[in-house]
Amino acid sequence: MEEASTFLEKKRYAVVTGANKGIGLGICKQLASKGVAVVLSARDERRGIEAVEKLKESGLSEFILFHQLDVADPASVASLADFIKTQLGKLDILNPLAASITFTESGTAIYLPK
Repeated sequence: MEEASTFLEKKRYAVVTGANKGIGLGICKQLASKGVAVVLSARDERRGIEAVEKLKESGLSEFILFHQLDVADPASVASLADFIKTQLGKLDILNPLAASITFTESGTAIYLPK
C-alpha cells in the first residue's frame, strides 16, 4: 500500500477515460512523465491493468493508478466519482476520451455509447 500513499501525496490529479490504448495511453504517459498523478480508466479491467503495468515498466509507477470505468454505466461513473472524492480530494485534469461529441441542430451533445 506504500505505492498508493506516495501516489496520493502528489499535488495534481488527472483522470483519463478510455485510456488502455492509443491516444489515451499516450496522454497518461505524458501526464505522468510531468509529475501528474494519473488515474488510468478503462471499461475492460484486464486491459486497463495491463496498460498500467506497461506504464510502470517505463518507470512511472508512482504516478499511475487504475480504476475501472464504463462511462455508459451510471454506477461505474458514481464509483469513480466517489473514488476521486474520498481518495484524491480533488481533480485537476479530466480527459474524457471514452465519450464522443456530436454536433446537433441545437448545439453540442455528448454521446455515451452503450
